[in-house]
Amino acid sequence: MRFHTRKWVKPEDLNPNGTLFGGQLLAWIDEEAALYTIIQLENNRVVTKYMSEINFMAKAVEGDIVEIGMEVQKFGRSSITLNCEVRNMRTRETIITVENIIMVNLDENGLPKAHGKTKTEFIKDRLAE
Repeated sequence: MRFHTRKWVKPEDLNPNGTLFGGQLLAWIDEEAALYTIIQLENNRVVTKYMSEINFMAKAVEGDIVEIGMEVQKFGRSSITLNCEVRNMRTRETIITVENIIMVNLDENGLPKAHGKTKTEFIKDRLAE
């Protein structure tokens, strides 16, 4: 799994227990999934269709730096299925996993659109073309 984004846990990200608020972490994951999909499918029009159950495994506290990793599970006709792991950058302890995030590619009318992609591509490979 490649970890693409880092987030610094700040006071405004905390719940009343003094740990990272799960809703904030899910917002970060959703944003990262959208960005990852936009880059893979080369289309700014993507939406989250589904996010499977989440598994909180550890906490994060103020000052922690968390890394968000995404990995393609499969390419559908108009969708891409990802999985995600968020971990503490320093300790490498897994904070949360999400097994399936389904993102859908849309056309200019907001309808699902075939994307024609079948494998993960990296920017460095596109630049070499």
